[in-house]
Amino acid sequence: MPFSIALLSVFGTVWFTLIAIFPKQQAKPQERILRALGQGEKADEDEIRPLSERLLRPLLSQVAHRLTRRGSKGQRERTIAKLSAAGILGQWEAGEWKGLQYLGGALISLLQLGVFSLLSSPLLTRLEMSVIGFLIGYLLPDSWLKVKGKQRLKEIEKTLPDVLDLLTVSVEAGLGFDAALLKVVEKQKGALAEEFLRVLQEIKMGRPRREALRDLAKRNMLAENLGIVVASLVQADQLGISIGGVLRNQAQQIRQKQRQCAEEKAQKAPIKMMIPLVFFVFPTIFIVVLGPAIIQIIEMFKQH
Repeated sequence: MPFSIALLSVFGTVWFTLIAIFPKQQAKPQERILRALGQGEKADEDEIRPLSERLLRPLLSQVAHRLTRRGSKGQRERTIAKLSAAGILGQWEAGEWKGLQYLGGALISLLQLGVFSLLSSPLLTRLEMSVIGFLIGYLLPDSWLKVKGKQRLKEIEKTLPDVLDLLTVSVEAGLGFDAALLKVVEKQKGALAEEFLRVLQEIKMGRPRREALRDLAKRNMLAENLGIVVASLVQADQLGISIGGVLRNQAQQIRQKQRQCAEEKAQKAPIKMMIPLVFFVFPTIFIVVLGPAIIQIIEMFKQH
């Protein structure tokens, strides 16, 4: 009976935590575009917000504020940079994410403590597993954030040349740069389209285009090619150079870099294959080919 109560308690805690962690479903890109341009229907003000927004997220924010108010400014900036790289900075604040880490550590720590208490383990073992569980729960969200940031960075770098081609065609067809960005957001999906949508929203709110583009590069500091493209666009805007030519040149240079990286990886492949070949493939081949001959030679010597 106590074991069942403990399992139900842990299940309920994890369930409500997941409700608090995962945000509500986002609107479709087309709806977000229309809403950003002031053409979409506004959300109903009387709509009931989910429990995660009304109760659990504010509670998590308060706990995070109490736990992280003594944290250093550099740590907060690093957390903001990680959230921005993962593309969830608008959904999570730095304090809330730290609170999530503490909450995850506390949950897994209590779970470990409860399990080893039910197993009648020694007190020292229970305390050690509780500390290990807290460390796992605390570091797991940060690890997920790093993986998410790397995946998003790869997606941006991969789709950037195609997006630049679409921008080039749209600009050369007679559209303005803002209208070309809107066309990209309508046709493309993914992290880069989301970033361009945010740029359009900032421009609509009255921010200069150059500042919005610089913020785009700042939010994605690890995307080297994107930063180069943004710097070229800002310089072209300042000097009055044709944006279409700049976009075409940047797309060609990025594709050339990607081709060179692929060739470099292909040249490194034979060297990386040497270890499994020497330690796993070659011994197996030697056993299959030379094994019967060695057995026959040994039998011949035994007969003599």
